[in-house]
Amino acid sequence: MKAETAILTVNSGSSSLKASFFRADGSRRDFRYEHIGGERLRDHGGAFDRLLHDLGPDRPAAVGHRFVHGGEITDPARLIDAAERARLEGIGHLAPLHMPGNLLGVDLCSGRFPVPQVACFDTAFHAAMPELSKRLPIPRELGLRRFGFHGINYAHVAGALPGLLGDAARGRIVVAHLGNGASLCLLQGLQSADTTMGYTPAGGVPMGTRSGDLDPGVMLELARRYSGEELSDLVYHRMGLIALSDGEHSEMGPLLASRTAAARFAVDYFCRQVRGAIGALAAKAGGLDALVFTAGIGERAAPVRARICEPLEFLGLRLDPGANQAHRTFISAPGSKPVLIVPADEERMICRLTRALAGGKATD
Repeated sequence: MKAETAILTVNSGSSSLKASFFRADGSRRDFRYEHIGGERLRDHGGAFDRLLHDLGPDRPAAVGHRFVHGGEITDPARLIDAAERARLEGIGHLAPLHMPGNLLGVDLCSGRFPVPQVACFDTAFHAAMPELSKRLPIPRELGLRRFGFHGINYAHVAGALPGLLGDAARGRIVVAHLGNGASLCLLQGLQSADTTMGYTPAGGVPMGTRSGDLDPGVMLELARRYSGEELSDLVYHRMGLIALSDGEHSEMGPLLASRTAAARFAVDYFCRQVRGAIGALAAKAGGLDALVFTAGIGERAAPVRARICEPLEFLGLRLDPGANQAHRTFISAPGSKPVLIVPADEERMICRLTRALAGGKATD
């Protein structure tokens, strides 16, 4: 397949559809359909119909889909045939908030675009982690381990860092992917050396509606109080910022704008836990050479970046308040180790993986 072959990338979530069309001439169109299930967009089928209409005459030669979980496989991407689709459905329980929407995107795209469909996996980037990072302190025969997530964007960030940091990019870099879903990754030699999420995307630091790491005893107590279905709903939809703010909001923007004590507490709690994760990863690596912020909160919430970094001067990190407020690429103060903002671009990485894999199976 020619490098300039037209590619559609799709990120189909539980209540949203994000797509980007990369034309053969190198131009790009982005599409966002939010609040699926509401009055304007009743279901994902309606969102895909809107996408088909909005694309106009543009049609892809292949479609790349973001998949949050790839299971045990380490391939960054795979062509989706009947066997692969069945395999993906079989691991849906590993990411129940995301996988049903990911699979639905494949099914709806297959009916509208009779071209190769490619699955691109968030977990694959972390396959390089050492055993010390992958292993859980449970009996090996249980077959459970740490996977890590947000890998498509971490791969994008790793690809951008040499152009920003030069040779220093191969050092000890902590990347903070902070959005409604949040995790941090330690890069060494531009590869994943450790990450905060584990077996599922529910672990690590607190998120919009997910708690992050919890004492196992808390989960045992919750399992005693709730049915399996009720507990799953609690874990994926009613914890995290929404719980910390006493139900006020799950998104950082409204919490920062709020004057309530509960909102302030939720923001402070989030920043403290992210700060703690940065310190833990730096300790594991024996130091830190740079810090990178990415994703929605990481890119756009200057007060959150400031609160996270303020106590981290002991690691050699200090922000320039003006640069931070302006969301510049380098937001570190003179004399500080580099602190950067690298905008997330999972779509471009999915496009590259899809082009590389689809090969001669796609035609313009």
